[in-house]
Amino acid sequence: MEVLIDASNLVKTFDRVDAVHNLTLQVSKGQIYGLVGPDGAGKTTTLRMLCGAYLPTSGEVRIAGYLMSKQPEMGRALIGYLPQRFSLYEELTVMENLRFFAEVRGLPSQMWHPRSMEILDFVGLANFANRRAGQLSGGMKQKLGLAAAFVHKPKILLLDEPTTGVDPVTRQDFWQLIIKLSLEEQVTVLVTTPYMDEASRCTQLGFMRQGQLLLEGSPTELKAPLNGRIFLLQGSPLPLLRDKAKEEPDVEDAIMFGDRIHLRLREGMKGRNLKRLKKVFKKAGADVTQLQPIPPLMEDVFLAFVQSEKYKPALMKEDH
Repeated sequence: MEVLIDASNLVKTFDRVDAVHNLTLQVSKGQIYGLVGPDGAGKTTTLRMLCGAYLPTSGEVRIAGYLMSKQPEMGRALIGYLPQRFSLYEELTVMENLRFFAEVRGLPSQMWHPRSMEILDFVGLANFANRRAGQLSGGMKQKLGLAAAFVHKPKILLLDEPTTGVDPVTRQDFWQLIIKLSLEEQVTVLVTTPYMDEASRCTQLGFMRQGQLLLEGSPTELKAPLNGRIFLLQGSPLPLLRDKAKEEPDVEDAIMFGDRIHLRLREGMKGRNLKRLKKVFKKAGADVTQLQPIPPLMEDVFLAFVQSEKYKPALMKEDH
């Protein structure tokens, strides 16, 4: 499969501190690659190097074969970039904003209007073409941001936490657009996201920590090391159940999710000592209404990755 994003041994140093360290990744045509990690992991810095906004301290980036250090304009012409804080011209209409971004991207006058109408229809803003951008809702502004990033028909979209701060329905709509672009237009998407339900929608994921890309794989592959190790615990009082669970040597972690707890058992346990756990809870005066294995969620994967140095499946990148 054609590789459109090829980053090799990227390093970006600020004040003698590596914000990104020795990062290597490849994203193929039509993939939705999700870059996930805690705040400060280096995700935004990585995107800025890929699009040419930052020059790497060392390493190289190729966009569809173009070496960004030598042919930056050729590479940038293939990229649509939506930063975390996309700046619209709020006094301009939706259409005027798109015209500006289209002309900046070099679309001639006879092309920008039909292309703008096409993309507005695609993102569901065709009926708002003459509305001032400042009068749009937060979700509509994000859709306009996507339209502006895609108005010149790039092969690659770089999206930096594009749905942060918008409501769940808008997030769903936005992701339907991303998936549609990937499937129907064969656009390659690299997206950073703090939401694990969004990470599950990606075809490939990379987990970053402290500037390093440590773990890669599909959502199914990344969940595999936790199969049989995640248990749903419900009962009362929940804080007591969680605290007692954490004291048990067979329990690696106990995380509260609303009215339930996810127990992560240590590797090799797989629920063999559940009867003993129930006795511990009963002796502590807690009431258990449910204790059963469940499929791991991406939240479980993320927490295991962030919290535990022992989470080292075969997919861990060997050079780290």
